[in-house]
Amino acid sequence: MNILISYSNKRATYELPVEFVERKGKAHPDSICDMAAEESSLALCEYFLKKYNRIYHHNIDKAVLAGGQSNVRFGGGEVVEPIYLLLVGRATREVNGEPVPVDELVINSVKEKIKKEIRFLNPGSDIIIDTKIRKGSADLIGNFERGVFVPLANDTSFGVGFAPLTITEKLTLKIEEHLNSKKIKEEFPAIGEDIKVMGVRVNDELKITIACAFISKYIHNETEYMNYKNIVKKEAEYVIDSMTKMKYSIVVNNADDFKSKLFYLTVTGTSAEHGDDGQVGRGNRANGLITPFRPMTLEATAGKNPVSHTGKLYSITSQRICDKIVSECEDIKEVYCYMVSRIGDPIIEPKMIHVEIVPFKKGPDEGTVESIVKETISNIPLLWKDIVERKIRLF
Repeated sequence: MNILISYSNKRATYELPVEFVERKGKAHPDSICDMAAEESSLALCEYFLKKYNRIYHHNIDKAVLAGGQSNVRFGGGEVVEPIYLLLVGRATREVNGEPVPVDELVINSVKEKIKKEIRFLNPGSDIIIDTKIRKGSADLIGNFERGVFVPLANDTSFGVGFAPLTITEKLTLKIEEHLNSKKIKEEFPAIGEDIKVMGVRVNDELKITIACAFISKYIHNETEYMNYKNIVKKEAEYVIDSMTKMKYSIVVNNADDFKSKLFYLTVTGTSAEHGDDGQVGRGNRANGLITPFRPMTLEATAGKNPVSHTGKLYSITSQRICDKIVSECEDIKEVYCYMVSRIGDPIIEPKMIHVEIVPFKKGPDEGTVESIVKETISNIPLLWKDIVERKIRLF
């Protein structure tokens, strides 16, 4: 196993004078695409496991969302042209001469997921879900089938992980999760699911910008709208105050213009109903964040098969390596892990692994770090179980 461990004297991210962090909530158009792609893969996995006791080749990691049109007003509104969601990929469409109902499985699973996650987006009328899922190429299917004991890498790709999260990263993630929590929706149903949080740290001060779609039928005038904006602000303040004593400012729906009667009102709780489009891989990385001050990969984890696609597996594994090193070792400011695969090689044999440690002083012993890396790599063939059981964050 090619493992390189290095020690760096570069500044940790939290020591930099500026930091940007973004989190796109679950009803952001890009997040809807990620959610739909991953749910499609999971539906196929569950079907294959139930019927054949194994997972067959598939990758449904491409999707595009074309926004619809809506008429919205205080107290109500309607979707007049539905959102269009197209899922594209490759999948095994026949096993032992028996057809696999790929399109039906995908469409039904995405509809059920939308019902569960986006309260006011009606999958029967507000969104059209379409598929262009073809059979995979002979070489990729053959490569998948050759991995009898240890799966072979489905692609030449890489994954990146880092730990620990900075306070800006933690807050950005936590604010969106809190505002989209079951508790908040029950208490304040007018708060929609399309919530984007941008965290900016300048030295020791935080500037938080929140874009929050509101549900029009619950808001009857400008005063009520302003009250809900204040609720969102106070809930964000609650999260920040519980986690840090840093100075901060919060702005909610900065594009609002009361004089021009411009408000972020939606019928469904997502901007996809009118004015925004989406695509797989343009949103959160595997740790749930978009972090331009950290190394990232453009690899989209959602929808890739969980057995052998290293773009998915190495994104998860590199993060697990970093988390474990921080948890089990001392004298670490930050740690980064970079993993690259080569198509056709066993998934437990990465072409190269680079662990970069930013220590306070000397850093941990190389042998300890290498032991953590090897142990985590050995568990990659079991990752698919946690993925299928929805135990792992992917976006």
